[in-house]
Amino acid sequence: MFWSSFWTCVGQLLKLKRWVDVSGKRNQNVTTTNSERRNSPGVHELLECPVCMDLMHTPIHQCPNGHTLCSNCKLRVHNRCPTCRYDLGNIRCLALEKVAESLELPCRYQIFGCHDIVPYYSKLEHEKNCQFRPFNCPCAGPECHVIGDIRYLVMHLMNDHKVDVHDGCTFNHIYIQSNPQEVENATWMPMIFNCFGRQFCLHFEAFYLGMMPVYMVFLLFMGNETEAKKFKYNIEVGSNGRKLIWQGVPMSIRDSHIKVRDSQDVFIIQRELAHFFSGGDRQQLNLDLDGRIWKEQ
Repeated sequence: MFWSSFWTCVGQLLKLKRWVDVSGKRNQNVTTTNSERRNSPGVHELLECPVCMDLMHTPIHQCPNGHTLCSNCKLRVHNRCPTCRYDLGNIRCLALEKVAESLELPCRYQIFGCHDIVPYYSKLEHEKNCQFRPFNCPCAGPECHVIGDIRYLVMHLMNDHKVDVHDGCTFNHIYIQSNPQEVENATWMPMIFNCFGRQFCLHFEAFYLGMMPVYMVFLLFMGNETEAKKFKYNIEVGSNGRKLIWQGVPMSIRDSHIKVRDSQDVFIIQRELAHFFSGGDRQQLNLDLDGRIWKEQ
């Protein structure tokens, strides 16, 4: 039983290798059709761990009947095969590891525009940093798990979150909050700006920095980190002959809202000062912000 399952597995992998070798020679700008994918040997069928469903990396373990799983899940299932319930022992599927090492596979983000063909054991690292990997929705909070490219996220923000979208590289917005003293932590809905053919997301929130109540304002670039560094922005708030100005570089929406906030590389306004700029009225926040976005030459 062992040798039969073993050589069957190796035979399937060799077929898979031949398919990948052929597909890798194709024009990388041509995406395979659904029918081609259905008729080709499946990477997920042969190399996915049956427990965690991730691609297996060395060491790959197998039971006496030839069923395989990854090393992390071997511990998770208490050294018992999840398929046939046999004890796993310490058998490694060396043939599977060797064939996998020789494979080159397309990036999982091919549908988003990545046409790279990468070695099997480099695939996870490539996809972790792939510039075509989808973005998370930039709305604060854990409740929205939508991902997609920038065009899709802009439509999602408009249709599902009812976010306002404005054209232009200058902006003015008034943030209003009744009884601001009663608010400990709050996040306002972001605003989107179309500028230089790109999109920027303006965030405003009430937060406690240690024991100090503050308001935080920051701009996120809807794109990758390298492109974000090409832009700068400033935000100013003023009243009664006083003015406070912040200038910075927008962070990418690759960075989570919490990471940006905790970096403190944002416009921080103490709440007492914000009330002063609101006309001294402690019963209502009425903060008037002006801003500008520009591109570095």
